[in-house]
Amino acid sequence: MMPNKTAITSMSTNTRLALLLLLVMPLGLRAEEKPIRVAIFDGAGVGPSAIRLIAAIQEAKDHPFQIYRITAAEIQGDKLAEVDVLVHPGGSGGGQGKALGENGRKAVRDFVHAGGGYLGVCGGAYLATNDYEWSLNLIDAKVVDKRHWARGIGDVQLQLSKEGTAFFSQTEPVLSIHYAQGPLLARPEWDNPDVPNYESLAIFKTEMALKGAPEGVMARTSAAVRAQYGKGRVFCFSPHPELTEGLHHLIPLTVRWVAGKE
Repeated sequence: MMPNKTAITSMSTNTRLALLLLLVMPLGLRAEEKPIRVAIFDGAGVGPSAIRLIAAIQEAKDHPFQIYRITAAEIQGDKLAEVDVLVHPGGSGGGQGKALGENGRKAVRDFVHAGGGYLGVCGGAYLATNDYEWSLNLIDAKVVDKRHWARGIGDVQLQLSKEGTAFFSQTEPVLSIHYAQGPLLARPEWDNPDVPNYESLAIFKTEMALKGAPEGVMARTSAAVRAQYGKGRVFCFSPHPELTEGLHHLIPLTVRWVAGKE
């Protein structure tokens, strides 16, 4: 069976234990529904927000999920064939991409291209771009102002597109959300025909410009995007719905979307 129960070495003891308990906790499944099998990446670069992300999926009532943890070695060993969705949580996109290695990154691309789903949050969104040597190249996006990636942490406002307002079931096109130095996504000046263009569902309306980051850069860059990659789907959040009171449900919503259930 894909998930094993060894310690999660990239986190503190308390974080490892909490995440392990969440991952092995049995889920209440409705017999008439086939659960969505969700693999959460476990390895270098994964931050403690992964715990809240998993809890957000487990809180969902409208579709059953089976949650596993998956390591870089398991991804390299074709274990993605046993799941429907791969989630790369917050933390370091570079750390996660380098842990996957060239073979692991190709395995992720092949998985999504064949019909799998990918959700990247913050660090996982950095990972999905085609802007670094460790990128997955799942969306044709560059990261704006990479020099000031550590631009601050706090709440910001998003401006939702018409499609984003409907997708997130919001009554107003403005959303307050927790931001923790996620990528500022933008379409590149070049067009890579091998990497799909993304649809922007939300842009940053307000910005975080601390630690020497210049003002006027973050606003209007993309904050939530989606794309079709081969037969599969990709969704990326720069900010953190799972760390925002009242928005936890956006995580299982996007998991269902990338799994083809929405």
